[in-house]
Amino acid sequence: MASLLYRLGRFAFRRRWLVTLAWLAVLAATLVGAATLSKPTSGAFSIPGTPAQQAIDLLRERFPQASAGGATARIVFAAPDGQTLTAERRAAIERVVADLRNSPQVASVTDPFQTRAVNPAGTVGYAQATYKVPAIGLTDSDRAALDTAVGTARKAGLTVETGGDAVQVRPHAGAAEVIGLAVAAVVLVITFGSLVAAGLPLLTGVLGIGIGVSAISLATHFTDLSATTSTLAMMLGLAVAIDYALFIVSRYRHEIALGRDPQEAAGRAVGTAGSAVVFAGLTVVIALAGLAVVGIPFLTQMGVAAAGTVALAVLIALTLLPALLGFAGARVIPGRHERDPEGAGARPTLGTRWVRAIVRRPVTALLAAVIGLGVVAVPALDLRLGMPNDGTAAPDSTQRKAYDLLAAGFGPGFNAPLTVVVDAPAGTAKATADQVGQRIRGLAGVAVVAPAVTNPAGDTAILTVIPAAGPAAAATENLVHTIRALDTPAGVGIGATGPTAVNLDISSKLADALLPYLTLVVGLAFVLLTLVFRSLLVPLKATVGFLLSVAATFGAVVAVFQWGWLADLLGVQQTGPVISFLPIFLIGIVFGLAMDYQVFLVTRMREEHVHGAASRPAIISGFGHGARVVTAAALIMMSVFFGFILADEAIIKSIGFGLGVAVLFDAIVVRMVLVPAVMTLLGRAAWWLPRWLDRALPDVDVEGEKLLHRLSQDAAAESGARTPEPALR
Repeated sequence: MASLLYRLGRFAFRRRWLVTLAWLAVLAATLVGAATLSKPTSGAFSIPGTPAQQAIDLLRERFPQASAGGATARIVFAAPDGQTLTAERRAAIERVVADLRNSPQVASVTDPFQTRAVNPAGTVGYAQATYKVPAIGLTDSDRAALDTAVGTARKAGLTVETGGDAVQVRPHAGAAEVIGLAVAAVVLVITFGSLVAAGLPLLTGVLGIGIGVSAISLATHFTDLSATTSTLAMMLGLAVAIDYALFIVSRYRHEIALGRDPQEAAGRAVGTAGSAVVFAGLTVVIALAGLAVVGIPFLTQMGVAAAGTVALAVLIALTLLPALLGFAGARVIPGRHERDPEGAGARPTLGTRWVRAIVRRPVTALLAAVIGLGVVAVPALDLRLGMPNDGTAAPDSTQRKAYDLLAAGFGPGFNAPLTVVVDAPAGTAKATADQVGQRIRGLAGVAVVAPAVTNPAGDTAILTVIPAAGPAAAATENLVHTIRALDTPAGVGIGATGPTAVNLDISSKLADALLPYLTLVVGLAFVLLTLVFRSLLVPLKATVGFLLSVAATFGAVVAVFQWGWLADLLGVQQTGPVISFLPIFLIGIVFGLAMDYQVFLVTRMREEHVHGAASRPAIISGFGHGARVVTAAALIMMSVFFGFILADEAIIKSIGFGLGVAVLFDAIVVRMVLVPAVMTLLGRAAWWLPRWLDRALPDVDVEGEKLLHRLSQDAAAESGARTPEPALR
């Protein structure tokens, strides 16, 4: 592979105009496609086969007029402070209800005065509109009709806010991308000491996310995608694109400093560092695409979209970057005659001095890293999973305001209504549902049970149950399970659905998938690292380090977003369960990043070992070569990820924080402290591999060592051919 990449790098450098124009054409095509074909994304999540979805499917079949799978909008009306919903204001509310009933996509609208959806104080009431289509099927005109109707009540002096999945707000990161890019630029300038060298990774990163996000927007024309899909892909794609370009540019500068011509330097950089980039990118792609085995459609879509963006970043790093290096030439280094920072006689770097300190006291360093990560991981024992709802929306959003108004006026459970579906023999649904409703009223944690509504055939009934606790409360989850477990006569079935029940089922499914996915990723990590390092103890050490990073990351996320530690500092407005799919994504992404940093650090140690260096000198030399670039790469990733903490949406904020601390723990603590400490303690035993396994494993030349050996032989042969033979005497 290294030889192929070497030729690819030289070709891209030589045909720089062709390669650059080709990528610009791809960017233009995806931008045009996204602008003309993209459709709205969805904020709703569902999993086929869950109990809540089965109840929805039953209602679609027997009770289509209930629009069980349709979008919902909850309109909350509040009288001015110190006043009530008087007759004049009642007329304004009824006009809103009438206007909504005339909207083409609206299936039904409840009148708060007819359904007694006004609180005892007469200060707050709510109406609920159910649409014929799911949220993703609503058009801008449908949402505009809702806004227009709501405006009628606002003109009458009422405070009106709307919630529900019909009120879509596309997640956005605001200034996150700009701040992440700014910090990345500073780190790159400090690392390279050259604006040109710093600009190339930024340029390729921006172009990569431009193509990736546009392609995802284009894909919405053909399939329904979550609103978070593009944000996650942008977050991850930008970080890895800059990192991968950083590794290759760093190697290119090294080759230039050795005196090679720019085209040869580009070929060698892509053939060596590019090989490691391919392996690192492949591990991230496999981990993300592997989410498909979990069997959750929206998670599969998010994983595949993010994996595609990472694959795109790899392709750009291997092709467009050497083409841009062709334009930059030797200007990527501050001085044309700069001494090779990795050459003999170079002054010891900070990384070299750091690893020497760890090698002198490996046990102390190891204990400090393990105990520190272990302490941070303790909160993970209290991990609770949940899905986003209106209560986790941005504080200034209408969904959050509607949520707060409803909770204050009626109680938290009114934000968590449950739809109980009673399946009974024809003609008996009404009587059976009344009995079920009576039993539910006697359960703990129930605030209200509305009268049953039956379908024309009399074989299906709906009961609306209002819990006493909010949608994220453990009591509400227990109530859902209790209702589903109620004993029923033969031929009668009970199901519980609605947004709250759907989210609980999704969280349960994701929690069940967490351990199998972790096992898959850990097994994959061990196999891949065994192939690369031809060792059993090094992969074992890397796997344990990866698990420590994951545990500490989970602990930090729980402490901030569930317990509320540092919540004010990070702008977390409301604590609650961790987003259900965040742990699985963190496992996949931390796995990929761990492989990145493991490869770039430990392969240089192995190279020194293979060349005959003693254990400790090999560790010091290998670490010293890779520490600067790995540290810069980690700082760039952290700046990109932490920048998303500034987003208003809790889901984006938690993802950004989780990924940022994952990089902090894995790159800074595990790779910079634990790895050299363990390698020192293992000594030469670190590279032990049974002979039979050594013969069975394919030889994966990630660092391009065979390529460099062949190029050295070619150079020696060419030099020998040019040397005149001695004259015969």
